[in-house]
Amino acid sequence: MAIGTLDWTGAAERPDLLAEPVARAIGGLGGLGGLGTVTVAEIDPELADTAAFCERYGVGLGESANCVIVAARRAGEIRYAACMVLATMRADVNGVVRRHLDARKISFAPMDDAVALTGMEYGGITPLGLPEDWPVLVDEAVAAHPGVVIGSGVRRSKLAVPGSLLAGLKTAQVLHLAN
Repeated sequence: MAIGTLDWTGAAERPDLLAEPVARAIGGLGGLGGLGTVTVAEIDPELADTAAFCERYGVGLGESANCVIVAARRAGEIRYAACMVLATMRADVNGVVRRHLDARKISFAPMDDAVALTGMEYGGITPLGLPEDWPVLVDEAVAAHPGVVIGSGVRRSKLAVPGSLLAGLKTAQVLHLAN
């Protein structure tokens, strides 16, 4: 999958460019059969944030998806979830996401919590390799995308995956998340 000006290679061939939980998850994708190849490209870690990344590497915002970790609270219990939306959109966290997760209150997970719970770097968190009990809420535009750029678990690389792969993850739920 060629997106932008990056040099893409099979992610399984470059585990050094992946956070450890992401490398494990990619190694286990064989069971998804036919959903496409996961590729990885090395980038400048200072340019990992979406706008800077897209501008530098010629990737359209509509080809890039962001992973947002939310903390849903109800009756003293905190549950975490990931939301995947195209970089051109914003997830309706206080509406759609809160209702879907049946939360009384919802917020973006604090950076320290997100990093500690995922084993990934902030700014590189991705749905591949998240804790197995976390729902992955995938916006329908991401699910339908033929090839979207997402985090790799570290700031020094990005993954390119078909949206169908994200929609096919074990805990994925496809919704209209964007507002």
